[in-house]
Parts: sequence; C-alpha cells; structure tokens
Amino acid sequence: MNDIRKISIGPNYKSDAMHFIVGQEVLDKSYTIHSILLDDKSGGIKVWIEKDSEVFCWKEFNINMPVSLEYNINF
Repeated sequence: MNDIRKISIGPNYKSDAMHFIVGQEVLDKSYTIHSILLDDKSGGIKVWIEKDSEVFCWKEFNINMPVSLEYNINF
C-alpha cells in the first residue's frame, strides 16, 4: 500500500492547484486531514478528515481531474 502524503489538484501546479497535506487543518481549523487514499474501485482519490476521533470522507476527485501525488518515503 502506498502512503500518500500530499495531493495537488489542478492543471497548473504552481499557481492554480489546490494542495492538501495529511495533518493539515481545514474548515476553519475545525478538522484535520486524516488520510488521502486511492479508491481501487473508481480509480479516484478520497480525502478523509478527522474531528474528535471521528473520520469522514471530505472530498473525492475522479480520474479525469489533473492531480499530482506525493508519497511518504519510509526507509
């Protein structure tokens, strides 16, 4: 299983893309990004957030969206 650390969504990585990183606070710092996972069935990517030990699916990006993924490298 690949450990996704960061996802960037958008056609222009440097200026127009949205960036989400595991551990990042979102929604007025009320939630934290818990994980970013590849959905094997749809091929899309889901962003899961956490608040008070509950985890929710927050965003889903389909395979037609331009994305860039960064993985954790654990040696």
